[in-house]
Amino acid sequence: MQTNRGALWFILATLLLDAIGIGLIFPIMPDLMERVGAGDTATGAFWGGVLMAAYAGAQFLCGPAIGGISDALGRKPVLLVTLAALAVDYLIMALATGFWVLLVGRVLAGVAGATYITATAYLADISKPEDRAANFGLIGAAFGVGFVIGPALGGLLAGIHVTAPFWAAGALAAANFVFGLFVLPESLAPEKRRRFDRRDLNPFGSILAAARLPGLGLPLAGLFVFEFSNMVYPVLWAFWLREAFGWSSVLIGGSLACYGIGVALTQGALMRLLIPRIGTWHTLMLAVVAGIVASLAYGVASAAWVVWVFLPFACLSDMAPPNATGIATNLVADDRLGLLQGVIGSLGAVAAITAPLIVTPLFRFFAAPHAPLYLPGAPFLMTAALLVISGAIFWPMRRQATATA
Repeated sequence: MQTNRGALWFILATLLLDAIGIGLIFPIMPDLMERVGAGDTATGAFWGGVLMAAYAGAQFLCGPAIGGISDALGRKPVLLVTLAALAVDYLIMALATGFWVLLVGRVLAGVAGATYITATAYLADISKPEDRAANFGLIGAAFGVGFVIGPALGGLLAGIHVTAPFWAAGALAAANFVFGLFVLPESLAPEKRRRFDRRDLNPFGSILAAARLPGLGLPLAGLFVFEFSNMVYPVLWAFWLREAFGWSSVLIGGSLACYGIGVALTQGALMRLLIPRIGTWHTLMLAVVAGIVASLAYGVASAAWVVWVFLPFACLSDMAPPNATGIATNLVADDRLGLLQGVIGSLGAVAAITAPLIVTPLFRFFAAPHAPLYLPGAPFLMTAALLVISGAIFWPMRRQATATA
């Protein structure tokens, strides 16, 4: 199978607009929590984590079903529904003046499963097996470019009003919907579709069924541990920078923009150079080691310059999920690709449910005004330890990566 270049660019453009919309709101999360009465920075981080857990919980319950539906009906209609749900979610967040209204919006977006699950299945449809890991990296690159534009724009719009980034994100999601409706082609041919199985509605059953498939246990387990550990970044980055160094929304947005540039370069360019030369597995392990280095540095950081020096290592660590996903995808049949991506999405959702409920209380304890040991970077040290475990799980996958290359 040869990659449909036109379709590839369509889906990447769709993801780019989606990422801009998501990135718009990251820098203002501390201010948003204050707006809805969530308290000081440490307390706001805790309630921000509850929002993320609610979103992830809904995604966990619905992820395999979303993937299974896309296997049966095609990718395009499912992708359009998720984009429409995101637009509604941003509208709710723009109008919300209370925490529980925000919670409703996040659950709605989680039910839709966002766009990543279906977009990954879409790319798997149109890619040759040996190109899948690199093309999955392009998803990260698109998100990286979006995070260059989104956080920087979000920080600037927040200067107008705290809700301005949500209105902008909603408009982008709506434009994205229209773009997909008229331009995005369907990627899954009718002869490659399967009937929707009621068992796809059970996320626990879907995960167990996928884990039983030959060779999938290790990549799925490793992905879960990695995603759990890496949740420290989306959950705490803005709160940690505000607490540890007193950064403004504009400066936080700038750091996220730099992170986005790094992710775009590593996943859009560096991965495509590394995989043909050192292989998928070595690229995966390089990413894990880079993540350990970044987490240790941020865990003990006492000066703002550490953020910038070790940001490239954090960007390199994001090469791990697309490489592990590429190995896993090549182990299943075409008519199960959507379900597999749904399972991977559900595992990520489990990580996103549980990690905020552990990471944010840990941050709250060590960042409290009267903490016995003031160490706001403590969650990053936990992340480093978990990344070591994920590396140990990924270590035996070298044979699978070679067999599916």
